[in-house]
Amino acid sequence: MENKKTEIDIILPNFNSYEFIDKAVQSVLKQDFKNWKLIIVDDFSDIKTRKKIRKYVKLKKVKIYWLKKNKGAAYCRNFAISKSKSNYLAFIDSDDIWEKNKLRLQIQYMKKNNYDFTYTYYKTFGLKFKKVAPPIKFNFNDFIKNTSIATSTMMIKRKTAQGIKFTDTAICEDYYFKCKILKKIKFAYCLKNYLTKYRIRRDSLQSNKLKNFYWIWKINHKFNNLNFFQNLNSLFYISLNSVKKYGLK
Repeated sequence: MENKKTEIDIILPNFNSYEFIDKAVQSVLKQDFKNWKLIIVDDFSDIKTRKKIRKYVKLKKVKIYWLKKNKGAAYCRNFAISKSKSNYLAFIDSDDIWEKNKLRLQIQYMKKNNYDFTYTYYKTFGLKFKKVAPPIKFNFNDFIKNTSIATSTMMIKRKTAQGIKFTDTAICEDYYFKCKILKKIKFAYCLKNYLTKYRIRRDSLQSNKLKNFYWIWKINHKFNNLNFFQNLNSLFYISLNSVKKYGLK
């Protein structure tokens, strides 16, 4: 029998995701593990998007916070974490989809091995269709060369994430959060099941890669304290691994 205390708080930031948000939320509602709470932070979306998600307000397991101005995905995730009281945190983006057994298999994996931070295999869809199998474990030095931990695949002990925030940068706001967690613990571990569908949109492709590299460079320099050559090495291997995952386009 599941504990009365919520076991997993699920963090979902939303901004104008009218086309995709229902599928993301429905994939949470269909989970065969039931001891969770979904925290949606709406980042001052347009009226039609807010209207679409308003129907979930009546559900006891869903809590929606409505921001009065746009503050970005990092703020939304940090705000949701500050409201969490569970043992574990899971993350899903508003355009991604979970398999129905995602939470059950992942929390079993974490509890069995007493892991602080786990992630899973995932499938991309949308503009690209690929199976992505990240390495079976990451430490900080691994991750700054291969950023293949998708945010929507992550599960973390809440106490491990305490005091750690997503950076308020234009993009790559989740990169530093993962780096900081990996500096705090020895390793993150992979559950080798394809449990998440990660949507590839036009702003995820080659046209946006230079922006990604720019912000990773800044985060590496300002927050990760990498010197010039370490930073070059990081970006070289991130580029190489990105081509392996998604191809040249």
